[in-house]
This record gives sequence, C-alpha cells and structure tokens, in this order.
Amino acid sequence: MRVALIQMPVARDRQQNIDTACRHIRDAAAAGADFAVLPEMFCCPYENDCFRAYGEPEGGSVQTTLSQLAAELGIYIVGGTIPELADGNVYNTCYVYGRRGERLARHRKAHLFDIDVAGGQRFRESDTLSPGSSITTFDTEFGVMGLCICFDLRFEELARCMCLRGAKCIFVPAAFNMTTGPAHWELLFRQRAVDNQCFTVGVSPAREESAAYVAYGNSIAVDPWGSVVCRAGAGAELLYADLDLARIDAVRQQLPILSARRTDLYEIHER
Repeated sequence: MRVALIQMPVARDRQQNIDTACRHIRDAAAAGADFAVLPEMFCCPYENDCFRAYGEPEGGSVQTTLSQLAAELGIYIVGGTIPELADGNVYNTCYVYGRRGERLARHRKAHLFDIDVAGGQRFRESDTLSPGSSITTFDTEFGVMGLCICFDLRFEELARCMCLRGAKCIFVPAAFNMTTGPAHWELLFRQRAVDNQCFTVGVSPAREESAAYVAYGNSIAVDPWGSVVCRAGAGAELLYADLDLARIDAVRQQLPILSARRTDLYEIHER
C-alpha cells in the first residue's frame, strides 16, 4: 500500500492552497500512490480568527474538489482538515474519499488543542472550534483504516478503539508546533504504532517561520514494530511510504500484546 505524505506550505490565499494540494495529489497518483494524505488545515492559516472565515458547510467547494479529483485519478484522498461550518459551529474536520470519489469518512477533531506551556506555546482551539464526538474508521480494499486529527493522537484510548475495530493504519493530519513537535511528535507516532501494532502516518504543513503558528513539519510514517519508515524535514516535501501490511500479523505473532490483553482487570473499583 503506497501512501503519499503531502507536506505543503499553507498560504493566506485559500485557492492557492487548494491548487497546491491538487497538484501534489496528481503527482502522487502519477507515482503510483494508493493514498494521498494532506495536512491539518491545509487550506487555511492555523489561526483562530481564520477558521470561521475560511470555513465551508457540508458539500462545499473544497470537499467537491477533492471528491472529483479522487474519482478522476482513482486514488484514496485523506483530505487533511478544513474548517467545517455546521449548526452555527466550526469543526476541525477531515473528509476521506474513495477511488470513485465517494465519501468514506468524516472525522471532527474530538480533543481540542487548548494548551499553555510555560515558556512555550499557548493556543486555545476551543475559543473558536467545537469538538467532534466520534471514533472514526473506514473500509478500503486494503482493510480497515483509522483516522484522527493532531491532538487526538495523544489519547491512547482513541487509538486503541480504532485498533480494536481492525484499523491497519491510523492516518493523522496534524500540525504540532515548535514546542510540542521536537518533544513528542516522533515519540507519539512510534508509541501508538507499538501500542496497537499497526502503522501510523502523520502529515503536517511545511514549516513557515514567519507564520503566527509555526508548524513543526517532519511528516512521518511508522511501522508496527515502531520503526520509522520515512520522515520529512521542515520544508515542503512530497514523501512516499510503502507499507507492507503483512508486517502487522508478523509483529502480532512475535509480540502477542492484543491477544494477551486482560480486559477482566482493566476497570477501576472503589476500595
């Protein structure tokens, strides 16, 4: 299963971002990719005052463009995230499209990024965004895939639920920053892969030092053993990961973590 990780710059011009994404998806299809994965907020600066202004409702132009391109190229598109407008709220939402352009999944970021790190980053998504409330998996010819967004990856219960639904790979459009990225980006992708003995793929915007929110970059793919398959640098990059899905069963046979789980023990009782 060949996955294209599209680490692209994000400009203030919405249409420019859409055009850049589409160009890279075409390049990915020409290189034989089965999946093209875009970064979090690929069409919008990662700023609270931009989310509603750049947002669109269900069936909007970005969604239509990605759906039509998936059908034209016969490729799966994990459409990064866009600000989705619904019921007066704004959601940080990822849409996934199949080879015929059909919508396979919609995930609204469930865990909003509200942090205030001493001497580092402060950001509150909840000032503008509303949280989703679903665990998201979807079916493909390769099997079940999982989907979450950035801060969601920090919550191991969410990843485990996707794993228990049969997810062979967890796709994560993300935009870690220059505080959390160097500290935890690779660590988290490797740990979730090891925890759940599946592949993890994280795709970030390219780093732009002059932006109000500076993304870490370093888009990454990790195998079920925790080994890094590929990793980008800071700048714009189209990266390919060839994922051997047979590796999942091989690792699970060597280390029977999932089959050895003691679910009879994993509850908190009053003493």
